[in-house]
Amino acid sequence: MSGSGGASKRTFQVVLVKPSHYDDDGYVIQWSRSTIPSNSLATLYGLVLDADARKVLGDDVDIAVTAFDETNTRVRPKEIIETVRAATAGGLVAMVGVQSNQYPRALDLAGELREAGIQVCIGGFHVSGCLSMLPELPADLQAAMDLGVSLFAGELEGRLDLLLQAAVRGEMKPLYNYMNDLQCLEGAAVPYLPADIIDRRTGSRTSFDAGRGCPFQCSFCTIINVQGRKSRSRTPEDVERLVRMNLEQGVTNYFITDDNFARNKEWEPIFDRIIRLREVDGIPIRLIIQVDTLCHRIPRFVEKAGRAGVDRVFIGLENINPESLKGAQKRQNRIGEYREMLDAWHGVGAVTIAGYILGFPADTPESILRDIETIQRELPIDLLEFFILTPLPGSQDHRELYDKGVAMDPDMNNYDLSHVTTAHAQMSKEEWQDIYHRAWDAYYSLEHAERVIRRAKEWGYSPRNMMMKLFSFHYCASVERVHPLEGGILRLKYRHDRRSGLPIESPLAFYPRYLWTTVRSFVGAASLFARYYRVLRRVERSFQAEVPHRAGEKLGGQVAVLPD
Repeated sequence: MSGSGGASKRTFQVVLVKPSHYDDDGYVIQWSRSTIPSNSLATLYGLVLDADARKVLGDDVDIAVTAFDETNTRVRPKEIIETVRAATAGGLVAMVGVQSNQYPRALDLAGELREAGIQVCIGGFHVSGCLSMLPELPADLQAAMDLGVSLFAGELEGRLDLLLQAAVRGEMKPLYNYMNDLQCLEGAAVPYLPADIIDRRTGSRTSFDAGRGCPFQCSFCTIINVQGRKSRSRTPEDVERLVRMNLEQGVTNYFITDDNFARNKEWEPIFDRIIRLREVDGIPIRLIIQVDTLCHRIPRFVEKAGRAGVDRVFIGLENINPESLKGAQKRQNRIGEYREMLDAWHGVGAVTIAGYILGFPADTPESILRDIETIQRELPIDLLEFFILTPLPGSQDHRELYDKGVAMDPDMNNYDLSHVTTAHAQMSKEEWQDIYHRAWDAYYSLEHAERVIRRAKEWGYSPRNMMMKLFSFHYCASVERVHPLEGGILRLKYRHDRRSGLPIESPLAFYPRYLWTTVRSFVGAASLFARYYRVLRRVERSFQAEVPHRAGEKLGGQVAVLPD
């Protein structure tokens, strides 16, 4: 991870931390294996490797880099302090990709490090979003600066050298704001993480952003105000380089984190390069991408996505109420085309995952349940993820509420899209929160699970794999009570890793409760799995029974059509 050593060499230590966030009891949400990779962590790691290779701190200084993803790895500030102090040229701890709900945890970690005199920088969507949209510095950002923490807004490509050079001199500024100068990605250092970090996630999946920016204007979105509305892309050569770097450590599974890859202006040459790597070089690349609901109208897009190894696609469905979509400025969603779009993805073997937002102005608990029933009946979506409409700092929604003086939850830890953070005209806070939890059980009912598993068999996907995906999503939401994007395998809790301001529980209180909740989760998981498995067996038996019937129908010149 660092350059070649020598007797006269000094070492500057960079520690990258992707913080998690706290649960409702104030404990860090952490797993033995987590699900979603952090592209910010991979991006910063790749940039630091590149800076060391170019010797930006001088020929006599090597840059060592260590990375922690707190969703699957415990972060121990005392050990980080010892590591940085042992470095002969000093060091820097960077909290990377910090979202609003992760900011309180990042600030707690930063406070411990600053007490020991360690240089700390915080960057990510919360800092960048606040500075891009708010007229004044929020109190939580000022609190970090009061601790001596440096804040970084914008993108580090082209700026990391200056940041590291300031850190090695011990002269970091309180604020680095580059929001008005977004960088070109062509030829930049590519995202990269070592295999031992990647392997702490389910599926050993890593990530990269093929581009940044989105042309649409969704009012709830922070992407457009942090990364811009203009598409900026990596080159196909950049993508091949990162694929081959990861191939050397046995990694071929990727999440392309572009908020909308279909609007990346280089989507086709990038797909063409990945197709060549798969079909000519035999590299078994698998991809997850995020797209809009009109991507199937782009000539060759879905077909090439299938050839490039896309086996899961996240679609920004958001709602099926036209007035809600119009109010959120999501005019690109055309409900009449949803089935055609979903069938197109199934045609290339991709599992469809749609995001659905609860809490648009016209929503009520009754209308939400009706809409879920409509989706189940009319649309061949495989997995549905629910989110509470949240005025995220950095979004137009947040700025409008801020300007109007509308009350919003002051606790950033709750801005995780699973907690109600402001008032609703049609629902009380309790009703809104309750329907969010009920929505998961409504969509992932056993009756609908059977429909989705049967449909998967029909379009050529493994019923068992589909059952496991349905189970995993429902388990996270109903048993662990966390969003599937924050889920994982085997929840970990540490007594001392609790939010500042909350008491450290005694061992006699903490460990029996932790044991009980762990056992309860296992029992809940086993019970839920048994129910899903019975559904799977019922579907498998029904298909086995239909084989002779189908054969007879074909002999009679007819083709059996299974119900949806």
